Amino acid sequence: MKFCNIYKDAPDIFCNKEITGITCDSRKVREGSVFVCISGTQSDGHSFAQSAYNSGAAVIVCERDLGLDNQLVVEDSRAVYATMCAAYFGNPADKLKIIGVTGTSGKTSVTYMTKSLLEQAGHKVGLIGTIQNIIDKQTMPAKNTTPDAYELHSLLSLMLKAGCEYVVMEVSSHALDQKRVFGLRFAVGIFTNLTQDHLDYHVTMENYLEAKKLLFKMCDTAIVNADDAYADKIIDGCDCKVITISTENDSADYTAKEINFYPDGVKYELVSNGVIGRMRVKIPGIFSVYNSMCAAVTGIALGMCFYDVISRFANVSGVKGRVEVVNSDRDFTMIIDYAHTPDELENVINMLHKIKSGRIVTLFGCGGDRDKTKRPIMGEIAARLSDYVIVTSDNPRSEDPDAIIKDILVGMKGSKTPYKVIENRAEAIEYAIKNAQTDDIILFAGKGHETYQILNSGTVHFDEREIIAKALENN
Repeated sequence: MKFCNIYKDAPDIFCNKEITGITCDSRKVREGSVFVCISGTQSDGHSFAQSAYNSGAAVIVCERDLGLDNQLVVEDSRAVYATMCAAYFGNPADKLKIIGVTGTSGKTSVTYMTKSLLEQAGHKVGLIGTIQNIIDKQTMPAKNTTPDAYELHSLLSLMLKAGCEYVVMEVSSHALDQKRVFGLRFAVGIFTNLTQDHLDYHVTMENYLEAKKLLFKMCDTAIVNADDAYADKIIDGCDCKVITISTENDSADYTAKEINFYPDGVKYELVSNGVIGRMRVKIPGIFSVYNSMCAAVTGIALGMCFYDVISRFANVSGVKGRVEVVNSDRDFTMIIDYAHTPDELENVINMLHKIKSGRIVTLFGCGGDRDKTKRPIMGEIAARLSDYVIVTSDNPRSEDPDAIIKDILVGMKGSKTPYKVIENRAEAIEYAIKNAQTDDIILFAGKGHETYQILNSGTVHFDEREIIAKALENN
């Protein structure tokens, strides 16, 4: 492939160079590669340009003069990288209808629900997200919520070749800020909510919000949760048609009425312009109302009949690690949930209050090398809303697990709620099960769908379902 085929503004001296690949990782450079220098949070790609040159890079794209005879200086290497990656794979996004979901929580559930609705309507669908990537029926592991631009367009290309018409993807604030999705056009963009998270990266909520708003400058239609505190600011930043959803405001385009909660789900009436559909969602909690509304309205925005969407929701099931009830023959209930932010933890425990008949026992920790300010907040929430708390480890990464736990305990000072600290998560799970009482609901929060734990020594296999099963055998 000629360089001018992946970069239309290529200077004449580079235009006819044969290109064998594109990368922003100098370790992947081969003879004929294009190496794009990107300044990241951990390192600056410009520092590896000479190494890429020595490895045979045909063109080095950079943002400043590096004194190399094959350098191409551009204003924004991230944007150029995304554009080149798209062109290298034949711009597959142009032939797909892409639905993007952004927000602090709910992204995964909304993407899976939307995928199910589209498939029931007879469409082949690709999915890109936190748990895994899916090409029609084939699953692939996911490294990030939203992949690097090269991997993203590679996936889109494979989805197109597999006959997919639609792609539903989670769009993280990191991906938006880092221009991983630069140049994409979304048929529908969905805003679920915005609460504290990722401040280790964004620093302020204002920066976090600005990153989220970028998606809605790339959409044909925006679906916005009007009940969220940041909804008006999201809407103000939209350059497209806006459809609002709400459980509180009758002026929204779609509202949920007569909401009833059950241990195994929720029922409500979806109301819009004089039409009413009775929704039954197989996942409990108020957040399931919002998530299902986002998915349902997306289906309608894409041309599905209102009543077809309502009937198809009977076949929409839950997502692994999102309010996942563990099957057992015990007289207590166990729930695994990915809740790892203050808002998510508060929401899921509040939901449990609506269905509990005994104690709520919350087992949780916080991740290392991430926003430290949320640790005491989550400690306060767990202590205030639970009947018993077990503080443990999550993914400590390079941090000392005990130090993370101490940060959590700051928020629990003064609380009368009994708690126990067990740093080893497997031991904490066994303790929770061994000491469970009749009608308890034990919430295992934070790990969700993950089947690993990231320690200072590396990543190890850790599936809570397996740990729970073993603990049940022993107790």
